[in-house]
Amino acid sequence: MQNGREPRRGLWRVGLVILLVLSMAGCGGFKIVRIPIPIPTFGIGGGDKTARRSSEEYRGPKEQIGLASWYGREFHGKRTASGEVFDMNAMTAAHPTLPFDTRVRVTNLENRRSVVLRINDRGPNVRGRIIDVSLAAARKLDFEQQGLAQVKVEVN
Repeated sequence: MQNGREPRRGLWRVGLVILLVLSMAGCGGFKIVRIPIPIPTFGIGGGDKTARRSSEEYRGPKEQIGLASWYGREFHGKRTASGEVFDMNAMTAAHPTLPFDTRVRVTNLENRRSVVLRINDRGPNVRGRIIDVSLAAARKLDFEQQGLAQVKVEVN
């Protein structure tokens, strides 16, 4: 023991280790935060009566003009937001706000072709688009090759 410094140096090292352990304890773990997501009941089990409003009760715009896109193969056979299985050959569409089972007339403004579709999904998930139609609908509207079309959507 020279000049009485060894015990102090050891104590300083122990203090440093304790400080490091305590500082790492606050950063060391992940906290899982669960965000509650409402599960639609689709009229089963007496859930929220407003969860599935009819098109007569819909208070949003009855007509929209904007870009439509289509979806098909990659979602075929998967569940839609309404709970049904997506069929790319059915005359259906995805809309961000219209109630499920609402019938809409979609008109391609370039060629004036129109179809009546049933809303069974949520989307589109791309900014600037107002509706996603099934592959069958895109074929009838004649924009399968382009992928996008300027359309008018009218609630029936």
